[in-house]
Amino acid sequence: MEPFNPAAVTQTKYVFFTGKGGVGKTSTACATAVFLADQGKKVLLVSTDPASNLQDVFSADLDNKGTAIPEVPNLFVANLDPVEAAAAYRERAVAPYRGVLPESAIQNMEEQLSGSCTTEIAAFNEFTEFLTDPAVQGKYDQIIFDTAPTGHTLRLLQLPSAWAGFIQQSKHGASCLGQLSGLDEKKQVYQQAVATLADPEQTTLVLVARPEETPLKEAARASRELRELGLNRQVLVMNAVAKKGSDPVSEALYDKQQRALAEMPEALQDMDTTQIPMRTYNITGIDNVRAMLRSDHAAAAEQTIDVSHLYQLADVVDDIAAHHRKVIFTMGKGGVGKTTVAAAIALDLSKKGKKVHLATTDPAAHLKFVLDAHDGVRMSHIDEKEELKKYQNAVIQEALATGISEDDLDYIKEDLRSPCTQEIAVFRAFADLVEQSENEIVVIDTAPTGHTLLLLESTDSYDKELKRTQGKTPEAVKKLLPRLKSDETEVIIVTLPEATPVYEAERLEDDLKRAQIGVKWWVVNQSFNGLDTTNPSLRAKAAHEAAWINRVDRRSGGHEALIPWKTGTLKGEALTTL
Repeated sequence: MEPFNPAAVTQTKYVFFTGKGGVGKTSTACATAVFLADQGKKVLLVSTDPASNLQDVFSADLDNKGTAIPEVPNLFVANLDPVEAAAAYRERAVAPYRGVLPESAIQNMEEQLSGSCTTEIAAFNEFTEFLTDPAVQGKYDQIIFDTAPTGHTLRLLQLPSAWAGFIQQSKHGASCLGQLSGLDEKKQVYQQAVATLADPEQTTLVLVARPEETPLKEAARASRELRELGLNRQVLVMNAVAKKGSDPVSEALYDKQQRALAEMPEALQDMDTTQIPMRTYNITGIDNVRAMLRSDHAAAAEQTIDVSHLYQLADVVDDIAAHHRKVIFTMGKGGVGKTTVAAAIALDLSKKGKKVHLATTDPAAHLKFVLDAHDGVRMSHIDEKEELKKYQNAVIQEALATGISEDDLDYIKEDLRSPCTQEIAVFRAFADLVEQSENEIVVIDTAPTGHTLLLLESTDSYDKELKRTQGKTPEAVKKLLPRLKSDETEVIIVTLPEATPVYEAERLEDDLKRAQIGVKWWVVNQSFNGLDTTNPSLRAKAAHEAAWINRVDRRSGGHEALIPWKTGTLKGEALTTL
């Protein structure tokens, strides 16, 4: 792979950077913007990332229009806050009904507009101005966006029923009901924006990934989805590529990355691909942003670990056993190691003489590759695709029975592809699984999010979402939400010692708190801190983890366990080393 050269890759007016959380989208977008501005181009960098730290990167107070960066002539940076945008968007949709509908109905509407789908639409609503305003277009040579709209968002915006007032009239209970409320007046602007995105003469999509299995699979999925919508000008940037090792730890890291690249998903294999070497320092400050595409330097740590006591995963398991927890969830964003942590917890509990059932909904992390059948843990897998298919068919058949129009049926079909729908579809399977905790400890890799739980619990949605496919609410489902809020349940948040995974984990905990589900333990996975390595790059990388380890410790009230990065394959008895 050739080194990433922004001048060669980003030749269109608009450039979107997208990829899984934590792969380095923001850093790559910032480095690209600075590089192009240094070449004399007038550049606007726009971020819609809720975990954006552009203020820290550029040491400047930013607004949503574009702030000049004195150290980089020709560079302007705008920071759009999607959380604020979603709140304003939600209020515009709900305000006409305040004082008209009962408070319970208002609360239900607000929760329906609190999910990821709404945030994406609200963010798109904010940055369409940069895509369609002639004054903005004339002011800049290139406009770079940190994060791009997903395929689901773009498909929604292309549907005729998105502009037909369907949402206010629908009685079919689409799971992300309402996220397009109030957009009819912007129909022409949105259509122009979507057309601009699909024009290869105007827009380049840069998929950012790391040479690891999960980010590569996510990049492949995003690529396929966006190609289906006509976004065909795509390039791949492989970030944080390790150099050939100089000691056993760095050699193992290099070999692990090379295996992931050799097994890259087919959808990425023929794509133009460039690479950025692994950098050991935080990409903040103009000097470091410029250095990202030029050279590495083993910068001194900004902080040292000030945690009084770092727990191990075994301490977490001891605490679970001592408090007789019956349902254990490992939660966190993809790629942080939820499945491995769940398997290690289940194995340890089994060794303590507990009867354990380990289950996952993650199709990419089959338990048979982590634990053997003779390990004394019963294992199962909830097939999300199968559950989703059954759920979709049931809703569509019910809609057809009402004589629904083709446009509105298209809307329902698209809405049924949303993240919320997938979680609701497997909700009943989760309920049946958790019911078994009366006879055994159930350890579950991934769980319904706080938004989904609140959506199902809200006054009008709970019965509608569940009854519409079965005619009645199953007994296991009735028991599930109270059980999740009780002392029987332990939710463990898994993250990495890096900015984006920690920020996303914090938002996850906030969602769970809204659903009245508490979190005691956090697990920081794959840390280079304390590893026996002489490699200067890895030693510097470990030092820069300190700020995030300290932050998690404060957030968790000292209930933080640290798992070091492992050189070998984590399977079976090797899980006991975590």
